[in-house]
Amino acid sequence: MDAEQDSLSNPFSMDASCTNCEGLCDVRTNVVHGYGDVGGEFLFVAERPHAGADRTGVPFTGDDAGERLQSILGELGFARSVPDADEPDLQNVFLTYLTRCRHPDRRPTDDEIRTCEPYLNAEIRMINPEIIVPIGQRTLDALATDYTTNRPGDVDVAEAHATTIRGRGFELVPMVELERQTDEQTAAFVEHLRENVFARDYRQTKGRRGR
Repeated sequence: MDAEQDSLSNPFSMDASCTNCEGLCDVRTNVVHGYGDVGGEFLFVAERPHAGADRTGVPFTGDDAGERLQSILGELGFARSVPDADEPDLQNVFLTYLTRCRHPDRRPTDDEIRTCEPYLNAEIRMINPEIIVPIGQRTLDALATDYTTNRPGDVDVAEAHATTIRGRGFELVPMVELERQTDEQTAAFVEHLRENVFARDYRQTKGRRGR
C-alpha cells in the first residue's frame, strides 16, 4: 500500500451517501467506491458492484465473482490475503467500477454511467495507472471510447480477453465478466500478464518513474 495512504477502502473519501441517481438510491445497500493501493500500477474496472460488494461495501467481495478476482490477484502477487477475504490486503492494484451502486433487477443505464463518470475519471487521474483491466463488454466500450481510438463495439471483449490494447498513456488488458469467465479464461489472463506484461518493462508506455 502507498506509504502515505491511511486506508485501502475509499481512499479518496468520495461521497459514501451519494444521491445523484434517483433510480438507485432506494434499492442499493452501499455506495461502493474504489478500494486498493492508490500508488498501484494496475487498475481493475467492472461495470457495477456485484451482489456481494453491494452487501459488504467493498469491491469484489462477498460472492463467487469477487472470490474469482481475488484469486487472480493472489496468483499475480497483488493480494496477500485469502480469496474470500472481506477486506483484501492489496498491493500495486486498485479496484473500482463504472457505477458505484447496484440495482438488483437491471444493469445501469447510460445516464447512470455518465453520472458516475467523474468518480472514475478522478481515480484514474489520481492513480495514474500503467495497466487498466476493463471487466466486461460495457466497461471495455466505455474505456476504449475515452482512452483509445476505438469506438463502442469495435473490440469484442471475448476476443480481446487476455490481450493487450495500446491506450492513451497506458495499456488495456480486457477481461471477460467474472460471472461468465471459465477456468481456462482465468488461466489465460494470468498467463498473459505474467508472460507478456510482467516479463517486460510496461512502464515504457509512459516512461513513468519506478516505484
